[in-house]
Amino acid sequence: MSAESASPQDNERPLIAVSRCLLGESVRYDGSDRRVAWITDVLSVHCDFLRLCPEVEAGLAVPRPAVRLVAGEGSLRALGVADPDLDVTRELSRYSTGKVGLLGRVDGIILKAGSPSCGLTDTPRFDSSGREIGSGAGLFSRVAVAVWPALPATDEVALETEVARVAFLMQVFRYRCRRHSRASTQGRVLNNP
Repeated sequence: MSAESASPQDNERPLIAVSRCLLGESVRYDGSDRRVAWITDVLSVHCDFLRLCPEVEAGLAVPRPAVRLVAGEGSLRALGVADPDLDVTRELSRYSTGKVGLLGRVDGIILKAGSPSCGLTDTPRFDSSGREIGSGAGLFSRVAVAVWPALPATDEVALETEVARVAFLMQVFRYRCRRHSRASTQGRVLNNP
């Protein structure tokens, strides 16, 4: 296909949503980052990023009190570690519901492992007495995966090996191709009644 006949979508780089702390931004509760060199130095050459930090974008400050997920009576709350009366569940839930729609234009997502907002499977859960009772998804990632179940989603821990990185990128490119194919098919149907 010549450059003149290529659609603008054919020339776009994949767009991946990435936790801002993994990109080297000092947005964590303690004012630190968790920069991952492979993401910032290698992946950034091939992909564009949609930067996100549910906690900061929900209005929480940097630095801020640490929170953890507390399960009880059918609910999951983001409560302060030092001050259990601090409850930021509403802010994180509101952000998650509003932001998740933007993921319809991304081709993959890389989130911070273990985070109360971003952890995919390994965020510790506690009971009301502070005892760890298991692990699961963070508040934002839980909503994101429920709304976009086919979206390639991973965290920095899962991307530690070259094999895992290549597998994730293959998923991203397959997802991108399917997404653009559906959009182009829908465009043809709308244009040819």
